Amino acid sequence: MRKCKKIWFGTIAIFMIFALESCTKSNRTIQRMQRMEENVGSPTTEAELKDAIKKYQDRIADIQLADAQVGIWYKMLAVRYLDAKMYGEALKNFQIALQYYPNNQNLYYYLGVCASFMSNTKIGIGEQGEQESYLKMAEDAFLRVLAIEPNHAKALYSLGVLYVWDLKQFDKAIPLLETLVSTQKKDASAKAALAAAYFGNADYEKSVAMYDEIISSTQNAQTKREAEANRQIVLDTAYAK
Repeated sequence: MRKCKKIWFGTIAIFMIFALESCTKSNRTIQRMQRMEENVGSPTTEAELKDAIKKYQDRIADIQLADAQVGIWYKMLAVRYLDAKMYGEALKNFQIALQYYPNNQNLYYYLGVCASFMSNTKIGIGEQGEQESYLKMAEDAFLRVLAIEPNHAKALYSLGVLYVWDLKQFDKAIPLLETLVSTQKKDASAKAALAAAYFGNADYEKSVAMYDEIISSTQNAQTKREAEANRQIVLDTAYAK
């Protein structure tokens, strides 16, 4: 038995040595090929060193350009998945695209949208934890958008809606939606979300006032009917108190 163990460990040791030597040889081969491609040997003079630096800088620029293009393609693929309502695949590709463009607010916005949709797919018993994870991902993504671009209208609305209807954190929704309504004065959807946030926060007077504003300004018959119905719900609730 001991003899078998010695043979076994000896085999592993030989394999590891061979693997390390192969890796070293592989790295040396790659480096040698790079030098051949750039026609750079072992520069010594000032002119040779400057020439070698320029050639490798050009190689780095090529790699950066290729990386940028790869990031764009991941974004394009993610948008295709999003258009097809394949939110899980879209989310994965937006995450990869962000590795190439980590400060792109629009990528974070779409990531948040996908995470919001994915949270709605987790409705069964035992999936609450996963649903909460997606909601947290959506919240973090929208917050990141606003950290980069504070007046990003879609992120203000989406995060406000998330706080109102998914997380029930009305106090967090109100300042976001107030900011949005102050700049998007004709946005009935933003006003309706703000009215709902006021209602959830038991500020019935402001909720009614916001519904009144929608009713007096909208040209859409259905939007007007919904605002009137919701206004009545607020009044009934207020009177019941």
